[in-house]
Amino acid sequence: MEDKINRSGFVNIIGNPNVGKSTLMNALVGEKLSIVTAKAQTTRHRIMGIVNGDDYQIVFSDTPGILKPSYELQEAMMNFVDTAIGDADIIIYVTDVYESSEKNKEYVDKLNLLSVPVIVVVNKIDKIEEVNKHSRDSQTLESLVEKWHGLVPKASILPMSALNKINTDLLLNKIVSMLPQQHAWYDRDVFTDKNLRFFASEILREKILENYSKEIPYCTEVVIEQFIEEEEMYSIEAVINVVRESQKGIIIGKRGMALKRVGTQARKDMEKFFEKKVFLKIFVKVDPSWRENKKELKRFGYIQ
Repeated sequence: MEDKINRSGFVNIIGNPNVGKSTLMNALVGEKLSIVTAKAQTTRHRIMGIVNGDDYQIVFSDTPGILKPSYELQEAMMNFVDTAIGDADIIIYVTDVYESSEKNKEYVDKLNLLSVPVIVVVNKIDKIEEVNKHSRDSQTLESLVEKWHGLVPKASILPMSALNKINTDLLLNKIVSMLPQQHAWYDRDVFTDKNLRFFASEILREKILENYSKEIPYCTEVVIEQFIEEEEMYSIEAVINVVRESQKGIIIGKRGMALKRVGTQARKDMEKFFEKKVFLKIFVKVDPSWRENKKELKRFGYIQ
């Protein structure tokens, strides 16, 4: 039977760290494709999630939070953002009720130069009363929408809470109405461009972000060295790369208890995501220059 899809497009999500881009992506796609933590710089890659309707296909992209790069890894992360701006059919710029519009303002200015439709999502509207308690200048949703209308006149402004799925349906309907008339880019049974190895590494990296503080999560990279698909289970070997020997000790912990805790949490989440039993073995390796080494960054998938 001929596919009825006649509208499709790449809808790319950008914004500063911690505004809820990954939460929004997961809510729209209906799958947990992007890891979500309270820490900044949680997303490092550009991750696609695909939604199909009766006659449309939306290819969403989550991107790293906008920042001023300090080393090669962050340069590569910002290249993902710039590429997403360049190849989008629709741009979603995510801000929230906490954020100043002056933060990384050059990217707000870029929105006004784009020829494609722009939607500004003002996220975390459920937190506006909390914001007003700690601010001299109380604000309303109406004033926030008006402010963003002034900053990006061409954009549609939509207040929402991605976490509580407030107005996510409105956003999805608006996106569908803006899609260009063109064929589907992916088969209907495809829901992401990433493979199982990628999601295994991201689930483990999420547990590192949740369990360790200070610089540890930002100095680690997870590599899946082995992923064997057996009939009843997946056998996975992962390597956690760190920058210094002292970080290796912190990751492993006293008598290996910290690493065991992280491994158990990751394995349980992998089993939930893959819907299959997982045998997970984790090693820790010191690689002092991985964040600056272009060859390593290419191996880890940050540079094409």
